[in-house]
Amino acid sequence: MTPKVNQNVKHLIINVLRMNVFSGLNKARKNFIVSVLWHFLSIKGRINFMQLERYSPYCEQTHRIHFEQEFDFLSFNKNLTERIVSKDCIVALDPCYIPKSGLQTYGRGKFWSGCDKAAKFGLDICGFAVVDVGNNTAFHLKAWQTPGIEERNTQEFNLLSHYACIVSQNAKAFKEISAYVVADAYFSKKPFVDSVLGAELHFISRLRDDSVLMYNYYGKPTGKRGRPKKFEGRVNIKDPDTSYFEKEICGEELTIYTAVVHSKAFNIEIKLAIAVFFKDGREVARKLYFSTDLQQQGRLIVCYYRSRFQIEFLYRDAKQHTGLTDCQARSKNKLDFHFNASLTAVNLAKFDWLSAKTDNKIPFSMANYKTFFNNALMLEQFICRFAINPNSAKNQKIFKELLDLGKIAA
Repeated sequence: MTPKVNQNVKHLIINVLRMNVFSGLNKARKNFIVSVLWHFLSIKGRINFMQLERYSPYCEQTHRIHFEQEFDFLSFNKNLTERIVSKDCIVALDPCYIPKSGLQTYGRGKFWSGCDKAAKFGLDICGFAVVDVGNNTAFHLKAWQTPGIEERNTQEFNLLSHYACIVSQNAKAFKEISAYVVADAYFSKKPFVDSVLGAELHFISRLRDDSVLMYNYYGKPTGKRGRPKKFEGRVNIKDPDTSYFEKEICGEELTIYTAVVHSKAFNIEIKLAIAVFFKDGREVARKLYFSTDLQQQGRLIVCYYRSRFQIEFLYRDAKQHTGLTDCQARSKNKLDFHFNASLTAVNLAKFDWLSAKTDNKIPFSMANYKTFFNNALMLEQFICRFAINPNSAKNQKIFKELLDLGKIAA
């Protein structure tokens, strides 16, 4: 017999794989996907081919062969998240630096590391996630590896155009989740904004403090010769015109001013939200957020942008607990499979957390889930090898205590 928690996770994966989009997969491939996702979630320590061989029924070579085959992680995670997330969702994207050595590794180059605040040699992935604003958590969708500098120079495209191309190619799937794509201030550039709008999506991000923004002129024609007057003047961020801006929120810690203005950098009209943050009655910061949806409320613009940070916790949990940086492979397909399997394993833990959560005050702890599933993995071996019945009245209490052994107290 196998532990119930093990069966629950496997049944969840199997149910998603029964969707029509995976009808082309044979039984052996589906069994491998179930096995590898379960072991990514359960194995403590480094997760690489050799470690997977130690714990799973597949040998190292079998893992290498299966990792080389493509798998539709975008459809898998999209169907998984649709079962649990609320209607108030956004699509967030953010690059992530992966340390990696080996001159023959695909995509290796110099990329920006946010943790070290410097450009370092390694790999870069651009990850997309569904952020459930209501539950304040993120679910991984798909991560695409960034090509190396030689390939980018040969095909004449830069990092920003690569990220924009991903949005355009997968716009249909993103629109089924949310109409809003959210990214940090690095992406607030005209080529990327134009690509998102061209994909019939709205973009939310933050502007530089010195951005040139203009008041639109809504008055009557002056009757003078020349081009009609379009702008009333430049927006002074520190002293916005209260007759033009609307004060949406006025509180002790946050005040938001909103208006439709013209952005010189994007050459379009945007919905601007000036967020003024206070502490102990004194202003401590003033940030500029914007949305290409001119009808959107300012409080939602600020809320959606600040919710974007949940994707960072996905990367943190995957790096610390599901082996995001442990891949031994060098080929493009193997790396892609490993990165996405690692992030998808975090999804499975979050799915269980949201499904069982009865109190909104209970935070998500990937460390607890890693301990929980690792205990289940080890108990499965004892149960199978010693022919123990975990469902007997005597063993149920002991089995539950052993599953929670080593968990951090809430």
